[in-house]
Amino acid sequence: MEVTLNPTADIIYRYFPKLSDAQRRQFQQLGELYPFWNAQINVVSRKDIDSLYLHHVLHSLGIAKFINFVPHTRILDVGTGGGFPGIPLAILFPEVHFQLVDSIGKKIKVVREVAAAIGLKNVEADHIRAEQLDEKYDFIVSRAVTRLVDFYPWVSNKLLKKDKNAIPNGILYLKGGNLTEEIREARLKAEVHPLSAYFEEAFFETKHLVYIPV
Repeated sequence: MEVTLNPTADIIYRYFPKLSDAQRRQFQQLGELYPFWNAQINVVSRKDIDSLYLHHVLHSLGIAKFINFVPHTRILDVGTGGGFPGIPLAILFPEVHFQLVDSIGKKIKVVREVAAAIGLKNVEADHIRAEQLDEKYDFIVSRAVTRLVDFYPWVSNKLLKKDKNAIPNGILYLKGGNLTEEIREARLKAEVHPLSAYFEEAFFETKHLVYIPV
């Protein structure tokens, strides 16, 4: 395989070939919008913005290789930052509702601007901590906000009990490195799925999806 240092949206189309023309346009627009907003409000590491599609968009979509959300699923993205994994997932699943939250208001401004610019109708973005939310969701997604032993208590009471997807409701947590000790510390029954099973780029060799059912 030829290695592309700074892949474009084509890397998304390769792994998700059944996208509509509208979805392809939305993914393409991310490559213009994030550098523009990142220059004003830092939501992605400045040295990492050239790897937006590989390190952020495709990484977020690792969740979609594990589960195909059915319409009307409700998902909470905790500590979304600039909108990851929520915005890429919202593009892929237009009939699923996503609520993206972050404790930093400037980052939520970027999420709202990006979502509006690409015409996402299924995204709500709020400047709030997850612990302050009263609603419940089918799944909670996040990208390595903190250690699981701290993260789980924030969100464990935010999950609906009734399942509508092929797997039980729960937490879908994207994180890198050796997670054995962290999962043991949190005393959770968790499944760890290597993203290298879905994506062949070297970046994913140490990246995982942790699934914690309700």
